[in-house]
Amino acid sequence: MSSKFLVSLFGEKSWANAKLFEVLATAASSGSSAYLHSIARTLNHVHIVDCIFRAHLLGERHEYTATSTMATPDLASLQLAVEATDSWFERYVATVDRSALAEGIAFQFTDGDRGQMTREEMLFHVITHGAWHRGEVGQILESNSIPSPPDSLTKFLHATQPSRR
Repeated sequence: MSSKFLVSLFGEKSWANAKLFEVLATAASSGSSAYLHSIARTLNHVHIVDCIFRAHLLGERHEYTATSTMATPDLASLQLAVEATDSWFERYVATVDRSALAEGIAFQFTDGDRGQMTREEMLFHVITHGAWHRGEVGQILESNSIPSPPDSLTKFLHATQPSRR
C-alpha cells in the first residue's frame, strides 16, 4: 500500500467521522433517544481501538484493559477525542516511510494474548474496523428514520477533489 493511498484512506476516515458527528449533533438536539447511547458506545469502542493501535505503532504501553470503557462519554467529548486521534493518524501516515510500514511489531491484545502485525496491517485494521462500525451506526440511524451521512472513498474523493467527478 503506498503512503499516498494511506493518506487518502485516513483523510476519508477523518472526513466520514466529521460527517457522522454532524448528523449525531443534529439528532441529539432533537431529543433524548436510547439509540444515541448505543451509538456513543460503538464509537467509543472504535476510538479506544484506534488509541490502542496508535500505542502499538509507537511502541508504547497503553492504559486499556478492554476495547471499551465502563463509562460512555458524551458525544461532544467523544467527537473531540476522535478528531484528535484522526489528526494523529493523518500526520503519521503522511510521514511514515515505506520500510517502516513493512516492519513487524509484537504486542499484547487487551485479553492478554500476544500478537504481531506489520505497521501497514495495523493501519489497515484501523481503517476497516472504523468503517465497519460507522456502517453499524449508519444502520442504527436509518432504523430511526435519520439518513446516514456519506461514508465511502468515492464520496470523499468527489467532495474533496471535484475535478475527479
